[in-house]
Amino acid sequence: MTVTAASPALLHRVGERALDWLDTNRDRFRITPEDHASGLALGERLKPVGELAVNTRVLFREGVAGSRQRERAGALLDFAWRELLDGGGVLAALQAQEPHTPVALEVYVPFHESGYRHPGLEEMIAVSRRTRSWAAVEKPPNRQLALLSAERRIGVRPSASFDETLRRTWLGQLPEPWTVQLHIAYDITHTVFHVTNWGERPDALPADIADYLDRYLPAWLETWADLEHWDLLGELLVVDACLPRPALDAEIWERYAGAQAPSGAMPVHGAMPEGDPGDVFDLLHHPTLVAAFASAMATSRALG
Repeated sequence: MTVTAASPALLHRVGERALDWLDTNRDRFRITPEDHASGLALGERLKPVGELAVNTRVLFREGVAGSRQRERAGALLDFAWRELLDGGGVLAALQAQEPHTPVALEVYVPFHESGYRHPGLEEMIAVSRRTRSWAAVEKPPNRQLALLSAERRIGVRPSASFDETLRRTWLGQLPEPWTVQLHIAYDITHTVFHVTNWGERPDALPADIADYLDRYLPAWLETWADLEHWDLLGELLVVDACLPRPALDAEIWERYAGAQAPSGAMPVHGAMPEGDPGDVFDLLHHPTLVAAFASAMATSRALG
């Protein structure tokens, strides 16, 4: 079957609209006093800020943003560091409170890669990494891979074997493709993100894994598009862009773009939710961040 590739204009438009929505709603990413009072809540509230940083970095790295989009993304990244994270102070506080959680490191890494620094946080992470507990805390292979990726990206020796950990993930074992349920599908996408450094090094995917994805990803894309699960579909579209021969399927991308609201927001599943603006934001920020990520990666591959 011949697949028609989506136009770069369509791919770019999805990301431009998503960035507009993220920038318009940037104050809703703020950490509340209630979040600060609970270490667990703080860790959960920090993850969207880290995802925001990853997305802006990908946009700059792939070189597909126009001058206005670059300026807006740069201002958004600076806002996240200075306003949302208090120049890294919020991450340092979490690291002091929970010295063996990887959350502070994972959120810090994309800012570090973009030139932001907090020496005190780095010193605390270095102390924590010298303990046996840092590596001993039990994590599923996919989460362990995230930590190892963060260590590698910040320039320190990984605390375990990256390749061995990859082979213990669901994707690394190349299971039967019809067993892909929702949580497994997200494990697949994040394994690809950690191996390729969020799409920077597609060639880092081992050949057998790349071949496996090349064979079965089209069916997964079709399935989750039919189910209108836009959040997962967006992540799978990023995986497609990480393959040696990305499809950039026009039909799938048109359905994905059609789910995006005029404001740029992307729903998780089905139609756009309604209700309290804060509650709606909590439902929309992740799929909209994913839309910006998918757009940057796919536009770069289309133009390349």
